[in-house]
Amino acid sequence: MTQTKGTIVKVSGPLIVAENMKNTNLFDIVRVGKLGLIGEIIEMHGDKASIQVYEETSGVGPGEDVISTNYPLSIELGPGLIGGIYDGIGRPLVLLKEKAGERLTRGIDVPTLDREKAWTFTPSVKVGDELFAGAIFGYVQETSAITHHVMLPPNISGTVISINEGDFKVDDEIGKIKLQDGSEYSLTLMQRSPVRKHRPVKKKLPPNTPLVTGQRVIDTLFPIAKGGVAAVPGPFGSGKTIVQHQLAKWADADIIVYIGCGERGNEMTDVLNEFPEIQDPKTGKTLMERTVLIANTSDMPVAAREASVYTGITIAEYFRDMGYSVALMADSTSRWAEALREMSGRLQEMPGEEGYPAYLGSRLAEFYERAGRIVTLNGKETALSVIGAVSPPGGDISEPVSQATLRIVKVFWNLDSQLAYKRHFPAINWLKSYSLYWDKIKDWFSDNISSSWSVLRTKMIELLQEEAKLEEIVKLVGINAISNADRMKMEAAKCIREDFLHQNAFHKTDTYTSLQKQFYMMSLIMEYYELAADAISNGATSSELTSIPVKEQIGRFKYFDDSEVEKKYEEISEQMQIEIGKLKNGGDE
Repeated sequence: MTQTKGTIVKVSGPLIVAENMKNTNLFDIVRVGKLGLIGEIIEMHGDKASIQVYEETSGVGPGEDVISTNYPLSIELGPGLIGGIYDGIGRPLVLLKEKAGERLTRGIDVPTLDREKAWTFTPSVKVGDELFAGAIFGYVQETSAITHHVMLPPNISGTVISINEGDFKVDDEIGKIKLQDGSEYSLTLMQRSPVRKHRPVKKKLPPNTPLVTGQRVIDTLFPIAKGGVAAVPGPFGSGKTIVQHQLAKWADADIIVYIGCGERGNEMTDVLNEFPEIQDPKTGKTLMERTVLIANTSDMPVAAREASVYTGITIAEYFRDMGYSVALMADSTSRWAEALREMSGRLQEMPGEEGYPAYLGSRLAEFYERAGRIVTLNGKETALSVIGAVSPPGGDISEPVSQATLRIVKVFWNLDSQLAYKRHFPAINWLKSYSLYWDKIKDWFSDNISSSWSVLRTKMIELLQEEAKLEEIVKLVGINAISNADRMKMEAAKCIREDFLHQNAFHKTDTYTSLQKQFYMMSLIMEYYELAADAISNGATSSELTSIPVKEQIGRFKYFDDSEVEKKYEEISEQMQIEIGKLKNGGDE
């Protein structure tokens, strides 16, 4: 393909304007200046192109050349992605360090996939087979946990005329197909995909299955569906990163893609150090055997943040197309929006609210709409779920990024700094959070866990809401001014908060709770409340009911292993009925 050469006429931080670029296209990748910095065309006016550069531009000046590659920002997809750590434009950080040393050299170009490593390829088709777009034609065992399905690109179809088995590098020819126009297309283990366009699917399906996370406040009160989108806004120190770590470790997904988008360097360092050491509960091996990390910290060039979310979600779509369930964590979309704001300002566009571009909402929507439960081109039913952290300044969710996100997503986990200061984690505020997926997935809970799940959940939410109202009264007139029945409501809500919603991410047993165990926990707490309410109407006092020995057993129930929860539930339930029964009518029973 003929390369187009232009000339720099203006440099403004990460924005460069070049002329003589009329033969280029919007979103083409270019090489800028003597160092060959990587950039992307984001605006065209006549023969002038505005380019956002993904590397530091100091030392670059007018008169230097800009060379277009004539293809859009793309990512290489193939064996070797799993377990990799990449920057915002898909360069592997480990190989960058090997090539450039401790300090990254500008203009350095390292392919996403290792060209030296050989993979054992096993074909699943034979000569003469018709292959449609996106068809799987073979397999590579990428890690012990993940079998890599080698697929045709979504725009290629034809008849197999040769196919080989054996060890190949990602760019070796492993076979050929004949296209409909009579030309031949070489098959390799890898393909390239433009990151700004979603990979095509056969059909989108409504979300009707929960993404089980093992986090009680999420699964029970504010569940997310497989293929759903959720936002986790919260101020500094409220636990956004821990929530995303827990979801990455425990969520019911085959592949995890974690995007560190403009977060502080020390936070991203923690991720890079911790993830390889985390034991995957599904396989018993390192979590990295089914994880891809995109590391783009706040001290990296601002434009690279904008690319990082697209790079990450394109990788996620690729594994989704194989039939894997994928969960993507973006931490945080606020930093990405800041990159949009800076580039918009340098382009001298009319600013919207708080200086963000007027198209902020549509860009966020374009990103989140790439999630979903779908049927792939090769006929597999699967899902890509997206959880985006938002970092509003001071925790003020009235700012534009939070508000634009809330208009798009259907699950809102509001992290509360007050809860975090009280050491209540996950610090998800149960009065401000919501899930709009509940109506679509509640039948799943009824069919697979218990028909009373929905009733128990509703009762718990009502108790927590009533507690908030009663707390206002107690602050004004004191606890002695409210009735025994209301004190019992507050005690039951306290049980829900401390024994159910509070969860220790670092405790061996409490870090993950199965849905069956969550149901037993809900049942015990609500059974305690209903028996106590009945006892109060029969003469018992709230102080007597809160000091019975069995109450401590309810609180300790979350530390029992799954293998013994059913037996323990029956024991505690029986003991509870005996102890509360004795308090009715002054101990007559």
